[in-house]
Amino acid sequence: MICYCGIDLHSNNSVVVVMDEADRVVFKQRVPNDLALIIGVLKPYGDGLAGIVVESTYNWYWLVDGLMAAGFHVHLANTAAIKQYSGLKHADDADDAAWLAHLLRLGILAEGYIYPRAERGTRDLLRRRSQLVRQKTANLLSIENQVIRSTGMPISANRVKRLKANEIADRVADGDVVLGIGANLAVMRCLEAEVKKLERELLGRLVPDAVYQALITTPGIGEILGMTIRLESGDISRFARPGNYASYCRCVESKHLSNGRKKGEGNRKCGNKYLAWAFIEAAGFAIRQNERARAFYHRKKAKTKSVVARKALAHKLARACFYVMRDQVPFEPERCFG
Repeated sequence: MICYCGIDLHSNNSVVVVMDEADRVVFKQRVPNDLALIIGVLKPYGDGLAGIVVESTYNWYWLVDGLMAAGFHVHLANTAAIKQYSGLKHADDADDAAWLAHLLRLGILAEGYIYPRAERGTRDLLRRRSQLVRQKTANLLSIENQVIRSTGMPISANRVKRLKANEIADRVADGDVVLGIGANLAVMRCLEAEVKKLERELLGRLVPDAVYQALITTPGIGEILGMTIRLESGDISRFARPGNYASYCRCVESKHLSNGRKKGEGNRKCGNKYLAWAFIEAAGFAIRQNERARAFYHRKKAKTKSVVARKALAHKLARACFYVMRDQVPFEPERCFG
């Protein structure tokens, strides 16, 4: 008997539903999030189990990896692209799991990308570095704001980076404010040290394959951004066209038009937030380092806001990187900027 399985994954338990070819439920049970228990309830269906669908939730790694290691054919459901009939009066976890199995049986399941386990740890380490960088920037901005509120005189980011704890009282008279700025400065220094430690580790394990070597020829993309884009993109062949890749990088507008008028918006957050950040960062560096990128940015800036112009340059770079990674060729300014 051919069967199809759907698993509705939660933080501490999973609802497992197995259905036959006629959509009849042959097994339904809520199981604690214990890999051995879940494999145990699925083993009786053996070779007859055509596939298992797992929701793409925040905690899918352990379950998908474990099921694949046990020899099951696993699919990761793209929950953002899956909708049930809106007229349903009642639906529970078992219904959700059964719906996933039903879509798999029909061959219309919207699937997510199962990122290769071997590279996932390095990718997630880059994400931790990005998190620490954002926290460091938040502390730096806090110091800048506090100084100008207390003294009326601005202080540059570069000056904050060189600021010593014993110099704070020379700028600010209020003792409580001095303590607050000192705390921000201490946290910022700690974060700087951790970021540098992670960067040394990441660069030490860098394997400069052909895709990476081609990526770092792109204006604004250095070693860390190159690693980020390479690992966050995964297998570039999963994107049919450069527009699909740019959309995944959140580099395109999210709006619906009809007869030249805006009729609504899509989900602006659909896509990869880490690639969105990486290409905005790359655009900022490219403006400072590359004449063609700078000229494109200023042409756009003359017609619109600077943030929109920078996003337009990020879009250009994302589309260019699609071809760079797909064809494993160096960046070509003429093809990108005309």
